[in-house]
Amino acid sequence: MAEVVKMPKMSDTMTEGVIAKWHKKVGDKVQSGDVLAEIETDKATMDFESYQDGVLLYVGVEEGNSVPVDAVIAVLGQEGEDYKAALGAGGGETAPKAEAEAPKEEKPAAAETQPAAEPAKPAAPAKPAVDPASIPAVVIRMPLLSDTMTEGTINKWNFKVGDKIKSDDSLADVDTDKATMEVVGYEEGTLLYIGVKEGEAAKVNDIIAIVGKEGTDITPLLDGGSAPAAEAASAPAEGAQEEAPAEQEQASSADDSRVKASPLARKIAKEKGINLNDVKGSAEGGRIIKKDIEEYKPGARAAGATQGAGTGATPNVDGQKAAPAQQPLAASLEQIQQEESASAKAKEGAAKSGPTVSVPAFTGQEKFTEKPVTQMRKVIAKRLSESLFTAPHFYLTMSIDMDAAINARGKMNEVAPVKISFNDFVVKACAVALKQHPAINSSWLGDKIRYNEHVNVGVAVAVDEGLLVPVVRFADGKSLSQISVEVKEFAKKAKEKKLQPSDWEGSTFTISNLGMFGIEEFTAIINSPDSCILAVSGIQQVPVVKNGAVVPGNVMKVTLSCDHRVVDGATGAAFLQTLKALLEEPVRLLI
Repeated sequence: MAEVVKMPKMSDTMTEGVIAKWHKKVGDKVQSGDVLAEIETDKATMDFESYQDGVLLYVGVEEGNSVPVDAVIAVLGQEGEDYKAALGAGGGETAPKAEAEAPKEEKPAAAETQPAAEPAKPAAPAKPAVDPASIPAVVIRMPLLSDTMTEGTINKWNFKVGDKIKSDDSLADVDTDKATMEVVGYEEGTLLYIGVKEGEAAKVNDIIAIVGKEGTDITPLLDGGSAPAAEAASAPAEGAQEEAPAEQEQASSADDSRVKASPLARKIAKEKGINLNDVKGSAEGGRIIKKDIEEYKPGARAAGATQGAGTGATPNVDGQKAAPAQQPLAASLEQIQQEESASAKAKEGAAKSGPTVSVPAFTGQEKFTEKPVTQMRKVIAKRLSESLFTAPHFYLTMSIDMDAAINARGKMNEVAPVKISFNDFVVKACAVALKQHPAINSSWLGDKIRYNEHVNVGVAVAVDEGLLVPVVRFADGKSLSQISVEVKEFAKKAKEKKLQPSDWEGSTFTISNLGMFGIEEFTAIINSPDSCILAVSGIQQVPVVKNGAVVPGNVMKVTLSCDHRVVDGATGAAFLQTLKALLEEPVRLLI
């Protein structure tokens, strides 16, 4: 008996899901435990396993489309079984009905309009509808590789069109906002189509490739049924050109949102004020890419319009053509005469005043270089702007005597298996202090505040493209040596772009340390959804007062940025007092 498969609820906040990829197609046999599809939730992209055995009889949602939780997405049953009854019981029959009835309503309308069109030109026969499920090819879309990713850039294609692909082959390397990651096709066949060139960006769920049986016609998968409408729209446009040539010049200023172009090419064209209707695409199917925008030159039509506007004579009252631009020419001659007269007077005055000092003139040249914004920089800009302009920040600064910490670190490094840094001391001290001040280890969730009982400390790491925040999990239970090894490994992976989403997700508190650069004091922007971030400066040798005497001291300033929706001033100050006591007596970190 056929059974419906519904969109599952994969997280506590999920209300709908997007089908990122189907791993099975209609007619395939499915066993319990097989991955049926990849589903994008509000948190991540997850595998959806089948809990039933049978044959996939029906797929109700195309890749890239979203449906609410508990909506019917597929039907499983025995081969050849009628699945419509199961669809009706599962509430999924309405959409197929609408699709089946739509052609019947269109036929009479076409029959009524056909006689009127016969005298001018016989109507072209409509293209038969093609079911994408019947095409022996699978669309590969840009996957969601992190919870903040909106688009990815193709760093490198590992195959070219015509190559044989295995299900576990890495099709391409994709630059996300966090790292460079591999895209696996999960399909066997021939690479029939590549939709995004190396160096170009594609939004999540955009088609980047098609894999299938060699020689398959993939046009229906790319067109999606939009080609006939475009052809139909072109006929009246030709008639309009014959009746009113002036309208042709205005066409280029029309909306160009339907022109096939890569996101990067569209962005550059917008910045340069170029209408995509005027650009000829060189990619497959006439698609416009970056090179076409960079090589674009205004056509003869624009030049002709400019020439006509500049040289065209205007009729006078008697109907005769007056000589153009005579008045501006006379005005310019008069201006030149005035400038020459003023220059002569200036020279005469300079001769009377005596000799002048001649200073050689220096002529500079304004130059700049523009580079496209990377995915990482886009996400940094978006998330930090949201944090700064949404969370009301306030800042608390405290000076900490680091003499004891310096002595303790020196003795520890004599016996420790790895070199312990001052940053490791700060991470451990913050983790211990957070257990005593749970309000600092919390998150603002809109209608509630989450007080985390675990301590995951995010450590900001600078890389060439921006900033990453890998997380030291359960830092309060780890030794200084364990923290040191973990932070060094994260820093190495970050610089090599090998961090995975699990490495940077789930922080409850963040530390940003610029002490190695000699920074004396700074403030940091909170890393949402954390409620606080600690900015750590360098250790400065300054005079301090001890036992009534001024002596040299080693002082480190730290600044706590707090979200005032969660943390109050007294709460933040109490946390800093605990942190100060732990670092000034580091033996307490070992208890």
